Amino acid sequence: MTPPNILMIMTDQQRRDTLGVYGCDWIPTPNLDQLGNAGAVFEHCTVDNPICTPSRASILTGKPVPGHGVERVHDNLPPDEVLFTERLRQEAGYRTALFGKLHVSSRLKEERERHPHDGFDIYEWCLEPSVAMQSPFNGYAAWLRETAPDFLAALQRNGRGELHHPEAVHMSKWAADRTIAFIQSMEAERQPFFCLMSLFDPHDPYEDYPSTFSNRIDQAKIPDPIPPRTAQPECVQRESQGSYLGRFADFSPEEIRKIRIGYAVSIAFLDEQIGRVLKALDDAELTNDTLVIFVSDHGDQLGDHGLFVKGVALYEPTVGVPLLLRWPTRIAAGTRCTALAQGRDVAATCLAAAGLSTESCPQSEDLVAMASRNATRRSSAICAYRNSGVNDSGNFWDPSMQATMARDQRFKLTLYTSGGSSQRELFNLQTDPWETDNLSGDPDYAAIELMLLNDIASFVQDEAAAAPPRATSSIPNATQRLRNRIKERPRS
Repeated sequence: MTPPNILMIMTDQQRRDTLGVYGCDWIPTPNLDQLGNAGAVFEHCTVDNPICTPSRASILTGKPVPGHGVERVHDNLPPDEVLFTERLRQEAGYRTALFGKLHVSSRLKEERERHPHDGFDIYEWCLEPSVAMQSPFNGYAAWLRETAPDFLAALQRNGRGELHHPEAVHMSKWAADRTIAFIQSMEAERQPFFCLMSLFDPHDPYEDYPSTFSNRIDQAKIPDPIPPRTAQPECVQRESQGSYLGRFADFSPEEIRKIRIGYAVSIAFLDEQIGRVLKALDDAELTNDTLVIFVSDHGDQLGDHGLFVKGVALYEPTVGVPLLLRWPTRIAAGTRCTALAQGRDVAATCLAAAGLSTESCPQSEDLVAMASRNATRRSSAICAYRNSGVNDSGNFWDPSMQATMARDQRFKLTLYTSGGSSQRELFNLQTDPWETDNLSGDPDYAAIELMLLNDIASFVQDEAAAAPPRATSSIPNATQRLRNRIKERPRS
């Protein structure tokens, strides 16, 4: 059997409820909706970690966080770890290409050197539009140097302060253009290909979207944020007060709404670019021979629960991501899979599709098989935060914060620990999808809480039994830190 081509499209920081195929009515995503309807929509995909670097390391290695050792945003994937793309290239003869963000190691590491086992024949890396523009690996900057030097100069001058990037030079369009060119180059080849089109959007900052797309959003339909509960865990409160975007209490409703508008417009724009890529598959008559995977590395709170972006708080807007698969010859159109998928399952899926063994990632499951039987081996999905993100000063939290979440089809338990104390949140996701009613400690749910707590304990035990953390870190100094904050604290 000839192995399929694999087109993997990954967005950055996109929560699950932002696609029409999941019920969203305030962001137009016709191309992604069509992709989902033509294959499988996974209802309950949970990330392995809510921060970019650890989550992406899990997606690309097929391992949970303890397996690869990347726990924090500035950690570096150990050099002996192997991305599944390396196996596709070496063992199955795939032609492999990356266009956009990788981020399985810290940005400081990746702008200087490639991982020895990244596995890409074509490596046009770009972490985000205005970062590491002098890196020899930055394909977007190289493209701008040739095609739009004035815009390149503006990005170099203004960094993240350069707003409303024009459609023609936007990073999402560049990634789509390069992916289309790669597909066209493989049209007449007998060699299978793997292509990772990895976008930065809809990640903050939220105003890099083309202003010409602003009218795509019906602002009257934008939902208000879910308000914070009166009794949140101490870790969650610290995240709210020290978010790298700024303290939540300092933002007005209008400013939060502006964030939501920018986020929505970015998604509408990237959907159009993805539509162009899918059309290129059709035009090359490769659709039936190509497994398409769409996923994101984590979500964004967007003001829900009194929180921004992502961090220790393991609510669904952060840990629940879209996951769509299309493979016309293997996946029935209209499949809705409610099994407990995780980000790391992408690795086993690609390896199995190529006819390779998945023994290198035994905790990663084949999503094609999962969709077919609507079942998984795992009793719960686990997400583990290990002081993974940074606060408003660009530093890791002190005292450190940890959170471990286990969820089944209906309930979700999160255990927060910091400074020797712990707190729990238990939610019924079927009757309380917005996670507003904490059932932890309620005798009526004691058996459910104990079951999920046992799953967390088992994960933590395996984590402790693993080798000591092997990941090095490349932590930015004061001059290398990105300016994330979009709101300064008022002077008292």
